[in-house]
Amino acid sequence: MSTEKIRLHRFIAQSGLCSRRNAEVMIAEGRVMVNGDLITEMGVKVDENDDVQVDNKSVKPLGHKVCLMNKPKGYVTTVKDTHGRQTVMQLLPGEYRMLKPVGRLDMDTSGLLLLTNDGDLAMRLTHARFGVEKEYIAEVSGTLTDAALKSLVRGVRFEGTIGKAVSVEVLNTRKKHVSVLKLVLHEGQKRQIRLMLETVGNPVIELTRVRIGHLGIKGMRPGEVKLLPMKDVARLKSSVGLE
Repeated sequence: MSTEKIRLHRFIAQSGLCSRRNAEVMIAEGRVMVNGDLITEMGVKVDENDDVQVDNKSVKPLGHKVCLMNKPKGYVTTVKDTHGRQTVMQLLPGEYRMLKPVGRLDMDTSGLLLLTNDGDLAMRLTHARFGVEKEYIAEVSGTLTDAALKSLVRGVRFEGTIGKAVSVEVLNTRKKHVSVLKLVLHEGQKRQIRLMLETVGNPVIELTRVRIGHLGIKGMRPGEVKLLPMKDVARLKSSVGLE
């Protein structure tokens, strides 16, 4: 970062702590200090020479990084787990431990997971209104009826909410009572695909996320982590309206 001054909420977001919007909330809540002074109003500008603290902890902008992980089953997508389960952070090399997961894959789901310290990018990648495609391969019980396929795209009600897929394609029926589907979503509600398919009568046996936007896991071993080249980071940012 240069010594050019930038707005405080942007400075905080560039530390990877949160998005700019959440940084604004922290400022308004009186949780941010600059050079010992409490800041509660927007518009203050700072640079790398200023002592910026959030909840009494100093923060500094980091160079933005994005990692791809082929998450195996058996790991929870969280930084810490109060139940002592294995987390995806244990799979990260030491130099990437400052990165945080973008969205979630439940413990029994494998596949592509992004991790970053860019709060704004993480927020936009997970918010449905930015239209980032997430593609999944699901092995499910039974054969889907035409009505079930249409319902998955129109919208399925579960647990007081409605979830829907952008598209659903039956790839094959491997056995008499098992089908393989390709689903594309913009959304990412908790256990959404599993609950949608269970609701239409075809519970999930195996679920893997294979693509986010233009990024895929082809050629990556389970548990493998790799740093995304800057040209791909730029393309990812551009897809959600960031410079």
